[in-house]
Amino acid sequence: MLIGLYARISTHNGQQDPELQLRELREYCCRREWQVFGEYVDHISGAKDRRPELDRLMADAHHRRFDAVIVWRFDRFARSVSHLLRALETFRALGIEFVSLSEQVDTSTPMGKMVFTVLAAVAELERSLIVERVKAGLRNARAKGKRLGRPHISISPTKFRELRAEGLTLRDIAKCCHVSKTTVIRGLNQQ
Repeated sequence: MLIGLYARISTHNGQQDPELQLRELREYCCRREWQVFGEYVDHISGAKDRRPELDRLMADAHHRRFDAVIVWRFDRFARSVSHLLRALETFRALGIEFVSLSEQVDTSTPMGKMVFTVLAAVAELERSLIVERVKAGLRNARAKGKRLGRPHISISPTKFRELRAEGLTLRDIAKCCHVSKTTVIRGLNQQ
């Protein structure tokens, strides 16, 4: 099996060393007689949306350059449970296994598949609960008579034409009237 190893440390100041994670990942591969395709190491906070090495790992996964991804811990790999599950679903769709050493989750085993299924079910429940809370909040707001959506702005198309006649650009008119450029265009096209 070809393996992609992913490690992440949060700082550059020398306080953390990715070698701690990588050594254990390499030893695990050695014990299982798996070949390491590549090592992907980010020196960046896990809260960042863009992590260059994680992005490269995901691109290589889409090209099916390895059979499994191994991480030291979930929190070194994913920002949140939903991020983890999206990545795991991507890996599953691509036929790539996922192993987290610390949590002892290996999706190539029946127990690992069960853990993934439970995590996916919890995430789906969480999404459903969020949707239901949002809908309940909207119903409550409507019941209290609150108007939802963008506030209606009533600016006469004549005002737009006057400002345009003064030589203002569409952008300047939009800025002056606190509307979008598209609204100005629509107003100018009205008869």
